[in-house]
Amino acid sequence: MRTIHIKGVSKSRDGVNILHNTDLTIPGGQFFALLGPSGCGKTTLLRMIAGLETVDSGTISIGSTNITNIPVNKRKVNIVFQNYALFPHLTVFENIAYSLVIEKRPKEEIRNRVKKLLTAFGLESHAERLPSELSGGQQQRVALARAIINEPDVLLLDEPLSALDYKLREKMLIELIDLQDKLSTTFIYVTHDQFEALTVADQLAIMNDEGEIEQIGTPEEIYEFPKSSFVAKFVGSTNTFKGILDIQDEQTTIDIPSFGTVHVKTQIKPWMENGCEATLSIRPEKIFISKSPAENFSNNISGTVDSIVYHGRSTLYIVRVNDSIRVQVFEQNEVHFPKDQIDYDETVYLSWQKENVVLLNQ
Repeated sequence: MRTIHIKGVSKSRDGVNILHNTDLTIPGGQFFALLGPSGCGKTTLLRMIAGLETVDSGTISIGSTNITNIPVNKRKVNIVFQNYALFPHLTVFENIAYSLVIEKRPKEEIRNRVKKLLTAFGLESHAERLPSELSGGQQQRVALARAIINEPDVLLLDEPLSALDYKLREKMLIELIDLQDKLSTTFIYVTHDQFEALTVADQLAIMNDEGEIEQIGTPEEIYEFPKSSFVAKFVGSTNTFKGILDIQDEQTTIDIPSFGTVHVKTQIKPWMENGCEATLSIRPEKIFISKSPAENFSNNISGTVDSIVYHGRSTLYIVRVNDSIRVQVFEQNEVHFPKDQIDYDETVYLSWQKENVVLLNQ
């Protein structure tokens, strides 16, 4: 379980910078996710770790070994592609065994190791089938089994679940978590899907549209304490409003035009000065919505319901405040017949605690 060190890595294509002087440390033995919008360079970074693309400058190391210029077949790194890249003319057994055959391992060893993985992935009855005879989930399992059979130091996963439907994707995410836990191999998972990243990752790095790393942390740190407006908006849903900070000895507030004064509980950071502009972020599920004023909240405001979207587990309300600002609110659907049914165009009251407000300087 060796740590991966990416130092000063840059990559351009056709004169356009994809990555510029990127630094990233990925702890060994962890499930690490690279999350960012399409085209931000996350797949390019993954392919450079695999050796499928060259590095313009900088170094990539696994442990103390610099692998920057080591050929693909000499790296103990495997990759599972978005389209699985199974050999269509080979059976499931032959696909999984492929790397061991190339290494000219003894036939008995190959048979035993493939059989073990067929059992582990529930593919025993499919050993002699071709990929075209399998479902998407079964093809995914074959691709994973083929990638881990030669026990790589690092397993790279490039949006491996994007072709699956929602229910199967949820199931496969759980299977991936269990697999990584059993193998204790470093997994690096590339995705633009925040749900996938938050579900699987021990740690994740958020990349912006410019290919820069905005924040690294645990899923909870990223979600609850985003360091920029980009992270707050990209990872989950949030409400963001710009205003002017008022920092006093006893309390900190932010005055938002057409909205009001919001009470905040925050550690004073170097960029925070009395009278400076700041961005407020408050997650929709942190806001309590009701048809009558609520007590014991730091912040209260009223508005009018613009829209209601039922999600099954929760309901999304869009509330218009002072005719110009719209606030998203998530409410868990805990009872079958709510006593306080909220309808369109009704006046409602929004309440939240100051501890749930995050202040950002951009």
